[in-house]
Amino acid sequence: MASTLEAKETAADTAVEEGRPELAPYSAFTRSQKRFIVFTASWAGFFSPVSSQIYFPALNSIADDLGVSSGLINLTLTSYMIFQGISPMFVGDFADKAGRRPAYLVCFLIYIAANIGLALQDSFAALFVLRCMQSAGSSTTIALSSGVVADIAIAAERGSYMGFVVAGSLMGPALGPVIGGLLSQYLGWRSIFWFLTIFGCAFLVPFALFFPETARAIVGDGSIPPPRWNLPLIQWIDSWKAPPQETIRRPKLGFPNPIKTLSIIFQKDVSILLVANAILFAGFYDVSASIPSIYNDLYNLNDLEIGLCYIPFGLGATVASIVTGKFLDRNYRRLARLSNIPPEETRARNLQGFPIEKARLQIALPLLVLGSCTVIAFGWVLHFGVHLAAPTTILFVMGLTLTGSFNTVSTLLIDFYPMYAASATASNNFVRCLLGAGATALVDPMLEAMGRGWCYTFVALVMMATAPLLWVVMQYGPRWREERQKREDSLAGAAR
Repeated sequence: MASTLEAKETAADTAVEEGRPELAPYSAFTRSQKRFIVFTASWAGFFSPVSSQIYFPALNSIADDLGVSSGLINLTLTSYMIFQGISPMFVGDFADKAGRRPAYLVCFLIYIAANIGLALQDSFAALFVLRCMQSAGSSTTIALSSGVVADIAIAAERGSYMGFVVAGSLMGPALGPVIGGLLSQYLGWRSIFWFLTIFGCAFLVPFALFFPETARAIVGDGSIPPPRWNLPLIQWIDSWKAPPQETIRRPKLGFPNPIKTLSIIFQKDVSILLVANAILFAGFYDVSASIPSIYNDLYNLNDLEIGLCYIPFGLGATVASIVTGKFLDRNYRRLARLSNIPPEETRARNLQGFPIEKARLQIALPLLVLGSCTVIAFGWVLHFGVHLAAPTTILFVMGLTLTGSFNTVSTLLIDFYPMYAASATASNNFVRCLLGAGATALVDPMLEAMGRGWCYTFVALVMMATAPLLWVVMQYGPRWREERQKREDSLAGAAR
């Protein structure tokens, strides 16, 4: 027997085929509920980057207190990024099957426990292991937040919603170093982890009370209640008074399986996108990770002053995520009009014949080129020791442009896999974080061997080389996507 969700989708497809303008709503959540959901998902996505960036201004102090070299401390950055790539592969699959709420809850409990341990530890070995745990708990929030957007937003509005979610995650580069610099300068580096503990608890309490389950495999369009154990506490209390309601056939729970994420990585169009995005991310991280040591040597700044220098970087990134989201939606509607396709046709199979790759990547390409140019400019102003105002201004433009290109690729991945958005975003994290970890390990030797100007010029030229890759996806992506859809449809038919 077909599930309730399948029946609703079949009715909507029939309406499209018969030319009826009215379609079943993609989501039963109201506009105000969507705003609350997106705000909460954006807040959750803030934890991963802030936990990484808040650490940067204190790197020198932690190295001195633990009696280790800056090279060993940089290994904690590398390990953080490795777990940032691996852990979402497991949690993404778990979230697509069990729901977003339980995945968030498990991750935040791990995250809070790791921060308590980091505040109390007194050795490099403990710091290394607990940073890995902290990364495993916080890094999955971005993948989960992307999944939430796919649950509630149609393709025509997904750019704006993703923009607001990404804006939360990109507040980390703006606020994290400032908070970290203040805490490290005046209360010591351990206060950083106590702050993160308190901040994590402040998120977890209202989340457990009010945040609804959104996963379409669990609640359909949002009108079907999840199992009682997966209800917000406020609704759980009321559920005992309410009569039983309709349910849908839900995926069976099992040990989280990363195979779905790996299978996404090896799709032709997706693999090209992920490699291009990973190279851009590696360049982005090369700049941010090297700022503390370079600014300390060149401008003799303390922890707090270094933290303040990240503000333009993060502000540019935050502005870009919101503005780029608006442009993505506008470009989607423009191409929909040119293709005579109603923007309400939003499920993956209804994107057949629509150039979704062009709708997204037309925005990414100019931002990619401009962002790469800012990396070159950043390297040479540091090479010549120009006044601090110059690299600070460049960082704002760099955050504005590079973040816009990240956002477009992330949105396109969700367009490809709206029903497995958490797994798709996990694949993005896996590739870009592993490459970013390698880039972080190499940037110091490269700076010593090549100098600041030529090092960042080389990084920028590698970033520019991704532009032809995106062009390939724009040209051949629609055909590859249709071939993939046919394969999935035939496998689904065989399974029935």
